[in-house]
Amino acid sequence: MKELTKAEEQVMQILWELEKAFVREIITEMPDPKPAYNTVSTIVRILERKGFVSYRAYGKSHQYFPLVSKEEYKTGYFKNFLSNYFSGSFRELVTFFAKKDDIDLKELDELMREIKKESDNEK
Repeated sequence: MKELTKAEEQVMQILWELEKAFVREIITEMPDPKPAYNTVSTIVRILERKGFVSYRAYGKSHQYFPLVSKEEYKTGYFKNFLSNYFSGSFRELVTFFAKKDDIDLKELDELMREIKKESDNEK
């Protein structure tokens, strides 16, 4: 799965939330200063070419909707991130955060309980 640029991801976050939208509706949900209509329209067309969105035509207007769910993208993005920065090792990722003091023992313990619970559910 292709990675999204920051602008593409911002548009996708809005489409995931709204489920379907015209370009003007997407712009309405964006923070100020709002980008130009043509800018957002171009981003949506790029997302369409990348296979992330499709549309329904209403005359000259298009209502866009996601083809890739947020969960699908999140899973693919995280696998890619894990592979590129931590040799695909979840252990290396956790060790990195533990060394940076970004995770404390309580959080680590909770994380381990969640992993064990998920592992038990899969069996």
